[in-house]
Amino acid sequence: MDPRDVKTAADARAIVEERGLDHVKVGVVDADGIMRGKYMAKTKFFGALEKGFGFCDVVLGWDSNDQLYDNVTYTGWHTAYPDAAVRVIPESCRDVPLEGDMLFFLSEFADAAEEVCPRGTLRRVLDRAKKQGFDVTAAAEFEFFLFDETPHSVREKHYRGMTNITPGFFGYSMLRSSVHSDFYHDLLALGRDMDFPIEGLHTETGPGVLEAAIEYSGALEAADRAVMFKTFTKILAQQRGWMATFMAKWSPDWPGQSGHLHVSFTKDGKPVFHDETKPHNMSDTMRWFVGGQQKLMPELLAMVACTVNSYTRLIPGFWAPTDATWGVENRTCALRVIPGSPKSQRVEYRVAAADINPYIALAAAIGSGLWGVENRIEPDAAIKGNSYAVQHAPERALPRSLMEAAGRLRASAAARDLFGDAFVDHYAATREWEEREFRRAITDWEMQRYFEII
Repeated sequence: MDPRDVKTAADARAIVEERGLDHVKVGVVDADGIMRGKYMAKTKFFGALEKGFGFCDVVLGWDSNDQLYDNVTYTGWHTAYPDAAVRVIPESCRDVPLEGDMLFFLSEFADAAEEVCPRGTLRRVLDRAKKQGFDVTAAAEFEFFLFDETPHSVREKHYRGMTNITPGFFGYSMLRSSVHSDFYHDLLALGRDMDFPIEGLHTETGPGVLEAAIEYSGALEAADRAVMFKTFTKILAQQRGWMATFMAKWSPDWPGQSGHLHVSFTKDGKPVFHDETKPHNMSDTMRWFVGGQQKLMPELLAMVACTVNSYTRLIPGFWAPTDATWGVENRTCALRVIPGSPKSQRVEYRVAAADINPYIALAAAIGSGLWGVENRIEPDAAIKGNSYAVQHAPERALPRSLMEAAGRLRASAAARDLFGDAFVDHYAATREWEEREFRRAITDWEMQRYFEII
């Protein structure tokens, strides 16, 4: 049986038996977009297919460094960190070609935990769209830097003086991609075999930086694919003695790394963003969608620019937006409308970086657009030319720090309507914690600037 044919619990049992596996891999995604998981014995997995299984809810109560939040109510010492209910998603079955015949299954939090589950949050937004007759298609594209380093070597170097796999700029380089063609072919094959098919893979501008565009699919599947891509690209790199980073910006000398999201709507199987009688082929639905994305972007930015590091990327002149702007085929804007055929007309959500949690970022991008359609929100006039050179209205300014963004999210009535109070309160608290942890740190910059002279 092909993993792509698995649709039900019975199918999942059948393919495990067919392969003679004693264990399978299961994974669930936390607030930071990190896949947490384990190997599960066949008998336990078969039981979990029917009744779910328990996963310590600390993964919803700690940060990317496994440090416990002290400011959330969902879980903590006050609840004694019980197991949360988790459901297996049979149709997420995938081969793990790096491990022979091994199979992998995504899972998601259920019951009370579902309110703060990243995948559950996106699913609720998509259900809301479905009630209005809309199906959502989406795709992600990621830039990532590759280093000739190991997890040990980067720590020994204190993350300084790291060696990129190649030097120089070399955007869209046939030379660089051909020299390292074995890695490119391995990654393309991994995407094919694990069902995150890559439709484009090339070098970007910078030492050892690549960009991969994942094929379009339904929005929930697009988020699944994005999570799988990020996780297994890192695994593939480390298995050959390299490291991949999806930080928003790892060096002040190079542009940040994008995680752009492409979104479109259909209704009854027909695209609804395209209207050849309108300027730029933008239907009313698409125009209101862009209007909602633009209006809510400052309120929802914490869901997209989700780390302290995210805000080092959002500066003028580095291919990242600084205000909630839109334009037609304009890469200096936060939202890029891409005109085309009915099937290809879409919005590119360019504010997103490579460090996104794909579920949460897509929930923000889609939810804000849907809110715009529901409320018929008109966008500003499209920006022509260099958006960085335009003085934008104050209400279009994006938060300049994660703490500010978290506060805007917490205060957003639209966010609470779209994602629920439980999610907004929990997620905003996790982002406030993240910045508090940063403020405890003494950086190299501070030491160099103040140690002697002050």
